[in-house]
Amino acid sequence: MELSIPLFGDLSLRIADRSPAAGGYPTAQLQRGLLLLDKGQDLAEEGVGFGVPVLKRGILTVFPGDVDLAWRREGPVWEVTATFQMNLVERLAGPGGDRVKSRSLYAAKNALAALHRRSPLLRGLLTAVSNALRHAFGWATTFEKTKSCARLVVTYTVHGEEGRIGIAVDMTDLPRAGGTEVVMMNEQGARTFDSYIDAGGSSLQGEAIGAWDVVQAETASFVCAAHAVTFTVAQVKGARLNRGRELVGSRLAWAGFGYSVPPALSSFGYDVRIERIA
Repeated sequence: MELSIPLFGDLSLRIADRSPAAGGYPTAQLQRGLLLLDKGQDLAEEGVGFGVPVLKRGILTVFPGDVDLAWRREGPVWEVTATFQMNLVERLAGPGGDRVKSRSLYAAKNALAALHRRSPLLRGLLTAVSNALRHAFGWATTFEKTKSCARLVVTYTVHGEEGRIGIAVDMTDLPRAGGTEVVMMNEQGARTFDSYIDAGGSSLQGEAIGAWDVVQAETASFVCAAHAVTFTVAQVKGARLNRGRELVGSRLAWAGFGYSVPPALSSFGYDVRIERIA
C-alpha cells in the first residue's frame, strides 16, 4: 500500500508499507514514515521521514523493518495508523557481502557511536577513524532482520491545509526490561534541509548543526531555502528533544529531530508543522 497525502500548494506527504529504495543508501532496508515531497520531488534523501520509532536498548539500537498501514479520510484530514515491527539491527558486511560476526567489534562500534553523539568535540576524529576503517576492511553498513522485540503503533493525523501533522505512538507493547528508550525520529534530507533555526535565536548552517545535540529552545525548525519550506517541532514535557544532521558521502544524508521518550510512558504525542517561507 502507498498513500499520497496532499498538503497546501505543491507539497505532499507519502507513506508506503514497502518503502522506496532511498537512493541506494544502506538504510533503504528500514521502514520509513511520512516523506515530504515538493511538486512530486522527494525531499527525504536518506531520512526516515516523520514519526518513525527507534528503540534504544543500552548501546544497541533496534529499527523498524516491517509495517502494516490502515487509513481513513474526512475531508482534508487524513488519519493513518502504522503498526511497526521493531526487528532490524545494524550490522557490518565485508567485501563479499558476508556479515561480520564479531560481538566485541559490534560492542566497540556501538560504544563509539554513543560517544559520537555525546561528545561534539570528538565527532570529526571519530568520523575520520570510522571512514578509514571502513575503507581499509571494505566494510559496508547493512541490516539484519531479527525476531520482533516490540510492536509500536503510530497514528498520524494530517491536517493538510494547515500543514500540521499530529503524531502519537502507543508504547504499551514495549518491553519494560533492559532500559528500553523510544526515540521518535523526524527526518528529511541533509542536502535539502541544511539550515537550522530556533526560538532561542540560534541559526546554524551545515556541519555546525551537529550530529545529535539537545534543543533548549521551545520550538525549532529545519529550513530548505531551495524549496522555500520548513518543518518545525516543539518541546513536549516528559521527553528530551534533540536535533541532528549528518552528510557522509553515499552513506548518510539526514537532517531532523528526535524525541527521546522514557520507557515509563505508555504513549507519547507531538506535532510537526510544515510551512512555506518567503
